[in-house]
Amino acid sequence: MKSSFAVVERRAEHAVKFFYSHLFWHNPDMRALFPASAEDMERQRDRLFAALTHVIGHLEDETLLPYLRELGRDHRKFLAGPAHYTAVGASLLAALAETAGDAWTPRAEKAWAEAYQLIADTMTAGAAAGEGPPWWDAEVVRHLRYGQDVGVLTLRPALPFPHLPGQYASVSSDRVPRTWRTYSLGNAPRPDGTVDLHVSRIEGGRLSPALVAETRPGDRLRLGAACGQLTFRRAGRPASLIAAGTGWAPVRALLEELAQHPPDQEVRLFVVARDAAHLYDRPLIDAYAGTCPWLAVTYITPAPGRHRNQATDRLATALGNRGRWPDQDVYLSGPAPFVQETAHLLAGLGAPADRTFHDSVPAAGRGQGANGRPLGFGEWFIDPPAPQWHNPSGRAPRGGGPATE
Repeated sequence: MKSSFAVVERRAEHAVKFFYSHLFWHNPDMRALFPASAEDMERQRDRLFAALTHVIGHLEDETLLPYLRELGRDHRKFLAGPAHYTAVGASLLAALAETAGDAWTPRAEKAWAEAYQLIADTMTAGAAAGEGPPWWDAEVVRHLRYGQDVGVLTLRPALPFPHLPGQYASVSSDRVPRTWRTYSLGNAPRPDGTVDLHVSRIEGGRLSPALVAETRPGDRLRLGAACGQLTFRRAGRPASLIAAGTGWAPVRALLEELAQHPPDQEVRLFVVARDAAHLYDRPLIDAYAGTCPWLAVTYITPAPGRHRNQATDRLATALGNRGRWPDQDVYLSGPAPFVQETAHLLAGLGAPADRTFHDSVPAAGRGQGANGRPLGFGEWFIDPPAPQWHNPSGRAPRGGGPATE
């Protein structure tokens, strides 16, 4: 599979266009499940290849099956059923056969067919195990703006919305039909059932500008099922929480939980931002630092007048000076390249990989991934270098990363 996919990677654009052409030609009714605009379909194609690259890169990783179960649970919002998975599988194999060339041998075809069946079965099982409706209608009850780029929306779901501190949810608005984006939930569960979304406006994006600049109290959004594994493990060990940009949102939710039920060990918090002005929740963080004796806070920003990339250099220095990483449980939240680079750095400092927690993210950006290998063209194709710091799931402090908004 990996050898045939290496060929497909070099023809990524043709592969994904062939896939959707094949899918819609043979299943025209499925076109209505996807975004209407050409721009959004371009992003949808990118996401398909990102997910495929992620699966291929994690075939032997124990995190793959939980990732697929959550993906299937989340896909309930599309009302995806067995017939849809069958259609997608047929078009995927056709696209791979079209673009893999001589690498598409009977052995490769058999391996891909078996792998896709496992993917489909796992996602279907995840969907079947999901509780609640396919999506939750939610009313916007408050909208706070922090400058031009960041908005915090408080929503009141019409039905109870189960979630854990540190999780995220996909979001859709009638202002941008058939478009879903993932955003972290910025709070622990509340008695009144409301949830906060931390949204960064992406230049040229569709949903994030609508949420930050146009959405008002009284508007209604849709929420997909809560997903994600960035939940706090109470194992009696000290913990370090590291957040970049609006990756602060799930860490804020973890801190809310810890403030309500204090841990037995020290918690170190590192908050990274492009400049001091973008530490939009600093008053709350300072309040936690002043009232929680178990919490130590470190802010990481560039020096005044310096480029924002200096923040990640300063973070590396701060992490290297702290020590005791073999004893820590570590929680990372931020853009995919930030998470990958920081996890790689921490591994070098002695942090155990099995206790460095973050949600699964596709590889992103040119250069090297966390495992040290050069990123393939397919990974670069879905992630062309374009600095985007303020982005809930794709901001990149070192210049690169998709605008997932």
